Amino acid sequence: MYLSSIDRPAADAPDGTRRRGLAVVGGNVVALGSVSLVTDISAEMVSAILPVYLVFGLSMSPMAYGVLDGLYTGATALLRLVGGYVADRIRKPKAVAGVGYAMSAVAKLGLLLAGRSVGAIGLVIAFDRAGKGLRTAPRDALISLSAPPDALGRAFGVHRAMDSFGAFLGPLVAIAVLAAAGQAFDAVLVTSACIAALGVLILVLFVRDRVDDRPPAARMARPDVASLLRNAPVRRLLLAACLLGFAVIGDGFVYLLLQRREAIELGWFPLLAVGTSLAYLLLAIPLGALADRVGRVPILLGGYVALIAVYLLLFGPLGGWPLLVAVPVLYGLFYAATDGVLMAMAGRVVPEDLRTTGIALIQTGQALAYLASSVLFGLAWQLWGPVAASRLAAVVTVLAVIATASLLFNRSNPDTAPEVTA
Repeated sequence: MYLSSIDRPAADAPDGTRRRGLAVVGGNVVALGSVSLVTDISAEMVSAILPVYLVFGLSMSPMAYGVLDGLYTGATALLRLVGGYVADRIRKPKAVAGVGYAMSAVAKLGLLLAGRSVGAIGLVIAFDRAGKGLRTAPRDALISLSAPPDALGRAFGVHRAMDSFGAFLGPLVAIAVLAAAGQAFDAVLVTSACIAALGVLILVLFVRDRVDDRPPAARMARPDVASLLRNAPVRRLLLAACLLGFAVIGDGFVYLLLQRREAIELGWFPLLAVGTSLAYLLLAIPLGALADRVGRVPILLGGYVALIAVYLLLFGPLGGWPLLVAVPVLYGLFYAATDGVLMAMAGRVVPEDLRTTGIALIQTGQALAYLASSVLFGLAWQLWGPVAASRLAAVVTVLAVIATASLLFNRSNPDTAPEVTA
């Protein structure tokens, strides 16, 4: 079985009419998007100021920051598989996701106790990312099971747009809280924890679990997990996700390099994340819908071309306000064209009874590759300087795009070709 063998059923209503707008993605997707919106406000309140706090406040080296940044995303990646397997095993993806969201809410309060200890901060971050690892695959599986197959790009686009709106608001809320609390970081953490708790409440009240009508005897057996790696489309997409994950150096590095290049005042640093989130917010739904129409692989690869442009611009001829606008816009374009689109592709190739585990497998491969990339980029910056490190990242991304294209591009593949209608 190859990627080209997957069909594309139409998103039709029971009366035969074609559904439009949000109706095609379903209310459950919107509810999940609301949870992510609120949770991302909480998360970005902290993460938008964390890089500058660690590097400038605690004088952390680029290498040490690279390790901590990789930990932030990749070190708990295996828990994605745990969350995916458990969700598939017990047929309760909502419950598993809820545990993950609750862990991240508790972690915000844990940062209050960590103080200036880098080790303690690392442990709290690991706990927070463990929560994210547990919840991500069950959440994305619920999205993929709540929308028709040919609307998955739009469904993930709607979710990612709502998620990015939260990321857009988070740094602004953090700036407002800091201004009201006399620059007290503790006030940001407490507010962040309260907002995260609201996200858990929305999940409990409004998100519907996937109903499993199969008898217990028909549920997944442990050996079936290994069958994912014997599935050619899943294996190819997993390899592509690892290659592309290795090309990403992380938001913190991009913003730190931009701050270094343009000498941005530290008080304005969180606004770089705001610009990226705004671009992501505006582009996620249009690019998701475009991916459904023209093919998902071209949109995915186009996003990584935008990432190459970001790496080159960081130390290119452009400077001043044009650079400060171009980098967040292109970075937001990268996220809008890749994040939800890759998960939409995963939703098409993974068997339904292993949907959550399969998505978790792909996310885990990508996250582990990102962990390696972040550590190696921090080392390259420390050894050769930021200019050489950013240009090396651009070269690695070019190679990853070429390799991914050779893996996934196929003229008969519905993820690379436009839908043909009568």
